[in-house]
Amino acid sequence: MTKSSPSRIFLLILALSFCSFTTVDNTALTTSWVRINQLGYQPSSIKVAIWTSKNNTTPSKFDLISKQTGKVVFSSTQIQAFGKYGPFTTTARLNFSAFKTPGRYIIRANNISSPEIIIGEDVYRHTADFALRYMRQQRSGFNPYLKDSCHTHDGFVLDGKKAGIKDSTHFDASGGWHDASDYLQYATTSANATYHLLMAYRDFPQAFMDENQANGLTGSNGIADVLDEAKWGLDWLLKMHPSKKIMFNQLADDRDHISMRIPKEDSQYGKGFERPLYFISGEPQQRGKFMNNTTGTSSTAAKFTSAFSLGYSLFKAQNPTYATLLSRKAESALKYANQKRGVTQTASVKSPYIYAEDNWADDMELAYASLPQLTKTGKKSKYLDSAFAFSEKEKITPWLIADTAKHYQWYPFINLGHYELAKQTNANTKAALIENYKDGINHVWQRAKQNAFYRGVPFIWCSNNLTVSFAMQCYWYRELSGDYAFTELEQANFDWLFGCNPWGTSMVYGLPNWGDTPVDPHSAFTHLKQYPIDGGLVDGPVYTNIYKGLIGIQLAEADEYADFQSDLAVYHDDYGDYSTNEPTMDGTASLIYLLAAFDSQSKSYQKQEGAIIRGKADAKKIALVFTGDEFADGGKSIHKTLQKTNTKASFFLTGNFYRNPEFSPLIKSLKDYGNYLGAHSDQHLLYNDWKKRDSLLISKKKFTDDLNANYKAMQKFGIKKEHSPYFLPPYEWYNQTIANWTAEMGLQLVNFTPGTRSTADYTFPEMGTSYRSSDEIYRSIIDYAKKSAEGLNGFILLLHIGTDPKRTDKFYHKLPELIEYLKKEGYELVKINELLKNTNASTF
Repeated sequence: MTKSSPSRIFLLILALSFCSFTTVDNTALTTSWVRINQLGYQPSSIKVAIWTSKNNTTPSKFDLISKQTGKVVFSSTQIQAFGKYGPFTTTARLNFSAFKTPGRYIIRANNISSPEIIIGEDVYRHTADFALRYMRQQRSGFNPYLKDSCHTHDGFVLDGKKAGIKDSTHFDASGGWHDASDYLQYATTSANATYHLLMAYRDFPQAFMDENQANGLTGSNGIADVLDEAKWGLDWLLKMHPSKKIMFNQLADDRDHISMRIPKEDSQYGKGFERPLYFISGEPQQRGKFMNNTTGTSSTAAKFTSAFSLGYSLFKAQNPTYATLLSRKAESALKYANQKRGVTQTASVKSPYIYAEDNWADDMELAYASLPQLTKTGKKSKYLDSAFAFSEKEKITPWLIADTAKHYQWYPFINLGHYELAKQTNANTKAALIENYKDGINHVWQRAKQNAFYRGVPFIWCSNNLTVSFAMQCYWYRELSGDYAFTELEQANFDWLFGCNPWGTSMVYGLPNWGDTPVDPHSAFTHLKQYPIDGGLVDGPVYTNIYKGLIGIQLAEADEYADFQSDLAVYHDDYGDYSTNEPTMDGTASLIYLLAAFDSQSKSYQKQEGAIIRGKADAKKIALVFTGDEFADGGKSIHKTLQKTNTKASFFLTGNFYRNPEFSPLIKSLKDYGNYLGAHSDQHLLYNDWKKRDSLLISKKKFTDDLNANYKAMQKFGIKKEHSPYFLPPYEWYNQTIANWTAEMGLQLVNFTPGTRSTADYTFPEMGTSYRSSDEIYRSIIDYAKKSAEGLNGFILLLHIGTDPKRTDKFYHKLPELIEYLKKEGYELVKINELLKNTNASTF
C-alpha cells in the first residue's frame, strides 16, 4: 500500500502559493525539509522544528506565518546548525519557543515550508484515550473491536514438574492482551503494561474519559476506560498466578507465526485449540533447538507484585473484595520472586528471537517500593529499605549507557522503582535516586547533543518504546528535582514520536489524523481487513545493520521514505517490515502514560484537587457563578440585573432546587435568557470531612446516584447532561477522589477562585466572626482586582442565588454596582462554558 505524504503535498501547494512573490529553488524543494511535531505544541513548551537538507545549505533566519492571515507573526535567527545526520548533509534546530500565541502556522526558511504547526493548550487533549483504543483491540478472550471471542481454550502447561504439574495439564489462561501483531502473550510485558495503565490513572485521572464498558464495548460504566483496561490486564495476571506455587511466564510461542490472520482459535500446538503455558521454574527452558538463559524467578514475578500492589490501592475504595485478592496475590508473587533471584526469559521453538531480559534488580526495587501501601506501618520501613538496596544494584538502566542491546535485554526500558521509591523515602535517599536518573539522562545527552534531532536513543528493535521511556525519565526527573535542564531533550524525544524525525512521520497509527502516520503496519487487522489500529505505537527505526541481518523481511511496496533511509537507520511504513513497523501492546501502554502526562501539564487553567478553580489568567474574563439549594430569594433581582446590564451568568442548582415548584418560573426565565444552568448535587451532600479532606463521607455509588438524580431533575427544563458538562460540588467542598469520580462520569469538576470573600454572602450575624457584610465582600473583590498582578482574570466568582432570612444585608443588591465596576475595568463577564471552552475538545 503506497501513500502520498501529506507533508509533501502541503509543501508543493505552499511552494506554488509563494511563487508569485519569491524565487523558488526547485532543487531545494526536493532536497530540503522542515520537520515538526505534527500533533502540535503547548504555548509555554519548548518549540523546535528541524531543518534538514541534502544540500550544503543552512538558513540564516526563519519566519512563522499565520495560516489565517498569511502574515509573518514571528521571525528568528535563533538557529543552531549541525552537520550531517542520517540521509542529510546539513541539519539545524529552529527554535520558536518565544512565540506563545495559540493558532495555526507554518515555518518558512530558505523558501521551504513546514507542514501546518498547531499551538494550543489542548493539543494533546484525549490523545491518551485515543491510544487506549489499540489496547482494547489487542484483547484476547472477548475482543470488543471484533465483537467476537478468540483463544478461549487456553491453555496447557509445559515444564511444570517443579510444582508437581504434569505436562499438558489444563489451566484457564484466556484473556489478557496479544503482545503485538502476533498473538503470543507474555507475563512480563503484560504486567509492565498493566502497571503503566494503573499509574497513568493514578497520576493523571483527569486525562481519561468513561466511554466504554468493562468488556470494551461502547457505553459508560462509571469507571474511567483506562482503569477498565488495567483491570483486564490484572484479571489475566491473576490467572497466570493461580496459586502460591504456580506462576506462568508465557502463553503460546513462535509456532504462532505460521500465518498472518485475524485472531480466532489456534490448533497448531498439538492439543486441540489450547495453547502452551510456560511455567516459571527459574531454570533455562529449551523448546526445539533453542535454549533460553533463564537464571531465576525474579524479573517476571516482581512485575506481578508491583501491578497487584498498585491495583490494590486504586480498587480498594470501589471494589474492596477484588482489592483484597490483589493484595494477597502481591505478597505471594513477591515470595515467588525471591524463590530464586534472577531473570526469567521467554521461550521460542522455531526462531532465535526471544525477550532476552538480563536484569531483575529494577523489578525487585519496584516491587518493594509498591508494597508499603499494602502493609501496616511496621513493615513499611523494611520494604523501603529493601527497595533502596535493590536500587543500588542497578542505578542506571543499562541501555542508557550502551548504544545497542539485545531484544528486550534491559526491561522495562525505564527504572520505574526509582520514581516510586523517591516519592516515599527520606531526603537523602530521594536525592540519590534523582541523581541516578540524572546520570542516565546525561549518558543519552552526550550522544544527543551531537545532532539536530537530539537523538541519543539507540536504534535497536523497539526504539520507539525506548524513546517513550526516556521521555518519561526526563519528565520524572523534572518533577522530582525541579530541575528543567533537560526539558528541551525531553520535548525532542516526544516530538520525535509525532514527526520530528528524519522520515517526517508520526510513529502512532492515526495520530494525528491529519498528519503523516503509519497506514501499512505489520498487522493482520490492517493488511487483511483494512481495519484501523488506532493509537498503536509502531516499533520504530532500527540501525541499518540490524535491519539487514533480520530474517524474512521483504518490503511489499515501493518505499515512500526511500529519500530518508541511510546507513545509520531505516524505517518503513510497509507491512513486510516487522522490525520497524509492527505495533506493540506494551509500548502503546507506556505511550498512554506519556500522553496523559503531557496533556495534564497544560497551563491554561488553574486546578486544585482535580477541579478547575480558575480560567486563563491572560484574558480579562470572569465567570459570574451562582449556586442554590433551598433559597432563591435573590433570583428575580439577579435575573433583572443580568438583563439590564446585558450580562450572562452561570447557575449551579441542586435537584432540590430544580424540583421545587416555587422555583420553576425563575429557572425557566434564567434558561430562556441564555444563562448556563448546571448541577450542584441532588441532595446537597457533604462529600468529605471538613478537617480531614481526604476522608470521604459517601460511597462512589451514592455519589453517582445522587449526581445522576440531579441531572434527571434538570431534564424537566430541557437541560441535557451533554450540554451541561461542568459540575460544582455542594458546599464547594471536595477532594481528588470526587474529582476523579466526576471525570469518570464524563464531567469536569469546577469550583470558585479563592482570594475574595464572595462566597461568604450566605453568612448572617448570628454566625459570629464568620459573618461578612456586603460592603466587606464588595471591598474584598475590588481590592483583589487592584492588588493582584493578574487581577480577576479567569476568575470563577461565586455568589448565592438566595440566602437564609437571617441575613438581611443581601449582597445581590450590590450586584448592579459590582457588574458596572467590572465592566468599567474592562472585564468581560462570560458563562462558565465560555470561560473554560475547549477543556473537553478533541484533538484528533
